[in-house]
Amino acid sequence: MSALRGRITDGLYGLGWGAVKKLPEPAAEALFRTIADRVWKRRGKSVLRLESNLARVVPDAGPERLAELSRAGMRSYMRYWMESFRLPTWTPERIKASIDVKDAHFLTEGLDSGRGVVLALPHLGNWDLAGAWVTTDLKVPFTTVAERLKPESLYDRFVAYREGLGMEVLPHSGGSAFGTLARRLRAGGLVCLVADRDLSASGVEVSFFGATARMPAGPALLAQQTGALLLPVTLWYDGTPVMGARVHPAVEEPAEGTRAEKTAAMTQALADAFAGGIADHPEDWHMLQRLWLDDLEPRGESA
Repeated sequence: MSALRGRITDGLYGLGWGAVKKLPEPAAEALFRTIADRVWKRRGKSVLRLESNLARVVPDAGPERLAELSRAGMRSYMRYWMESFRLPTWTPERIKASIDVKDAHFLTEGLDSGRGVVLALPHLGNWDLAGAWVTTDLKVPFTTVAERLKPESLYDRFVAYREGLGMEVLPHSGGSAFGTLARRLRAGGLVCLVADRDLSASGVEVSFFGATARMPAGPALLAQQTGALLLPVTLWYDGTPVMGARVHPAVEEPAEGTRAEKTAAMTQALADAFAGGIADHPEDWHMLQRLWLDDLEPRGESA
């Protein structure tokens, strides 16, 4: 990213957090719906990639259905950004009223046990809103990681935003995040990780909607090394102001096998839980990048 483009990007995000939260809510909703529709109509690379990914999720969908799904997907994605820009101004009561969490007892009972809990989520719905619910309604702090974005000032904005919601944010790069997460879990704490895409060499290959993708090994490794519970979480919008959420039963560590074999089995179980939530609400899966290995191009394109 060039320095000029980086400054422009940082400025736009700063404008979002500074201005969007001041708009009347109906105006903000209309603005971001308009942005979503205009981006969708341009049929740019991100929209085409979204449709390609959705074709994996809904393999019997024809062109018209895929177009409908991708338009709904862009509206869902823009709703995520609209809510995220406004979240710092929401009261705890507003946050609680904006999410309906099913089977939350898996999380609360896990925390009460003192074992530590890893929540693993795909890019569904608004994971920041889910995190804000944890810190405000449950009053439980948690630790997460964030990719180091360019420019550095943009990364700093995201860290400040999430820390303002009560999260401890660690940089993904640098090598120390895993150790810190493990210490938090051994102390009975909570770790939340978005875990449906990993194109690094350390990613675990999983079967996902009938083809091979890579997902991060971290959630399964953390659970094995610390004894923490590993709980998948899925999120969705249902056409109302309230976002749905479900905490799934714990992914169990296999009784036998090497660490690598156990990690592969646990990561596949996460992928299966994610796939169920995505299949139920494909328009809320905000995956605008390449994911499956046979979609990756040999020249190393990162889109």
